[in-house]
Amino acid sequence: MLAAAVIPSTPELGQAEGRCRPGERGPSFLVRVDGLKDRKGTLKLEVYPDNNKDFLEDDNILISEGKTFRRVVAPVPTTGTPVMCIRLPDPGTYAVSLLHDRDENRKFGWRTDGIGFAGNPRLGWGKPKAAKASAEAGNGPTSITIVLNYQHGLGVAPLDRAR
Repeated sequence: MLAAAVIPSTPELGQAEGRCRPGERGPSFLVRVDGLKDRKGTLKLEVYPDNNKDFLEDDNILISEGKTFRRVVAPVPTTGTPVMCIRLPDPGTYAVSLLHDRDENRKFGWRTDGIGFAGNPRLGWGKPKAAKASAEAGNGPTSITIVLNYQHGLGVAPLDRAR
């Protein structure tokens, strides 16, 4: 039996599928971004299957295996509360991550960047379980809020909790 062809990983993977259409009416998350540290860099919103094996798995592996992976990348707006829209293949439960990539290197640096998940789990040294970082999407746009966490001392926490 032949293995599935591995798709080369690029920053564009999942973006065409994740991009909402104007006036999006299908299954999607409207994500309100709360707790920005500053207005530098980009926001990267990603959707994964709701299970521990696939949550935060390499994008090219998920796509090669025909599993759900969506991504939306946008510059941090200069003012206001960011709201990001990401399309979903169907209604259901999905794990969701949000990266505030302050240095724009396209990866999480715990000393520099902010990170958050659907469900806003308290973060420790490892990634949260998928069930704690997931949200249920309906047939149309579903609003959720993700609170960003930044390095504080030896851990990460929302800015208001870190003070």
